[in-house]
Amino acid sequence: MKAIIQRVTKASVTVGGEEISSIGRGLCVLLGISVEDTQKDADYLVRKILNLRLFEDENGRAWSKSVMDRNFEVLCVSQFTLQCILKANKPDFHSAMPAELAQPFYNSILENMRSTYKPELIKDGEFGAYMQVHIQNDGPVTIELMSPSGPTDPRQLSKQEKQQQRKEKTRSKGPSESSREKVASRSRQDPNASSGADGDVSSERET
Repeated sequence: MKAIIQRVTKASVTVGGEEISSIGRGLCVLLGISVEDTQKDADYLVRKILNLRLFEDENGRAWSKSVMDRNFEVLCVSQFTLQCILKANKPDFHSAMPAELAQPFYNSILENMRSTYKPELIKDGEFGAYMQVHIQNDGPVTIELMSPSGPTDPRQLSKQEKQQQRKEKTRSKGPSESSREKVASRSRQDPNASSGADGDVSSERET
């Protein structure tokens, strides 16, 4: 799960020319849910969003207080495009959770926020609607946050899996017969030759 968290002086959501939600000072959170997300991801994001110290204290000391500490508002907007994977120059959204699953999941996140904080201070856009989101960023301050078990780019994941498989194959193999024969031959030619530990002869590596 990915969240773009912006500290704002005000923010609002308009649908069809009508303002449906607005906040004053607080946080505007754009939230992208992936096909791999679970309740654990949701709990992590809610906890972080509500406890990030992005505000000053009563003495003006920066980065000291959370949105809950200051009794500020939170505006959440579901944004599946945060789960975009580029294919050349074309965005692909297959990593985003399908709408029929994402909507109840997203609603449960909102309920979690409201039960943890003050329900009247948690605002929302309109899930699945074409929205105009008006954000007056304060600072600007923008934080990108991902849950620890969030998704990885499939291409990068495939690359990492292949690298891991190669490492495992290398560890499972002993030195090849040809390598052992070369080492034995060198030992017969030079009894003082080492395997590279003394820096005299580099050890043979299987390629």
